[in-house]
Amino acid sequence: MNRIRLAVIGAGAIGRKHIDVINQTPQAELVALADPSTQAENLAKDLGVAWYADINEMLDNEKPQGVINATPNTLHVPCAIACVERGIPVLVEKPVADSAERAQQLVDAAKRHGVPVLVGHHRRHNALTAAAKKLIDSGELGNIVAVSAHWILQKPDDYFDVSWRREPGAGPLLVNLVHDIDLLRYLLGEINKVQAITSNATRGFANEDSAVVNLRFASGALGSAVLSDCGVSPWSWEMNSAENEVYAHAPENCYLISGSKGALAMPQMRWWRYGEQSGWHAPLLQETLNIEAIDPFILQLRHFLQVIRGEVAPIIDANDALKSLKVIDAIRRVSLNAA
Repeated sequence: MNRIRLAVIGAGAIGRKHIDVINQTPQAELVALADPSTQAENLAKDLGVAWYADINEMLDNEKPQGVINATPNTLHVPCAIACVERGIPVLVEKPVADSAERAQQLVDAAKRHGVPVLVGHHRRHNALTAAAKKLIDSGELGNIVAVSAHWILQKPDDYFDVSWRREPGAGPLLVNLVHDIDLLRYLLGEINKVQAITSNATRGFANEDSAVVNLRFASGALGSAVLSDCGVSPWSWEMNSAENEVYAHAPENCYLISGSKGALAMPQMRWWRYGEQSGWHAPLLQETLNIEAIDPFILQLRHFLQVIRGEVAPIIDANDALKSLKVIDAIRRVSLNAA
């Protein structure tokens, strides 16, 4: 089988993660890296692949069959559009854009050129997510009533040595909560109303460091999300799911989903329900679902290769990702009004 020739744009932490995954996947081959930094040039030399400072030059010279766009948020759309205009399928890291307006430009370009865009909300590929969606869709939990989500994780001080991470739009709403919003949409359906309060009292940067958000789903279910990038806690998807060895593992749950027939705690996958009797006097039965752990980035890349070959449509395309971004935009707007 001929390997699919891939290029990566951006040699930061997430770009290097994608490169590692490509190198673990026999069906794919890394042929080029585009990033103007000296660090990227040295990395490309170590990997034995072509290096470019300019993405357009890389696309025209190397003609990859697919591209992974792991640039900073503000560059997601222009880099992705450069790919689709050349007919090259692209995997764009989340968030799809730094604003809904710019994301719409990518949606329009992808539609105009007929080129698939996969957005890197990798949690959708996680086996834990697949098991949860199967359970919810089966009706075993009944009608979903409420969900609570926590993302409280203390980012190290040197994370903010990169200047753009201290600027508006680089706080945990757009960088982190967008993951949770996307996953909740995928599991529970569309969100049609939000309330929110944000604060930057701890770090004092131009973006928020903490937020509390209320959600209403189109189904009638209600939800809440608490997030902070400056608090100490064991409650975040990164720490709880063990999907990325960079993060210390804490075997706790960050999503609590309650339905009229049962409840599910994720990502430890504990499922509660009543037996023959129900109501607060009756004991709850508990079961832990056993899920095989597979790196979701590997599953995401396998899916992207299928998208490139035209075998499947993206599990989340630019238009779908735009819906998650619009929820984040709504949260940012109402939090400003509430300040």
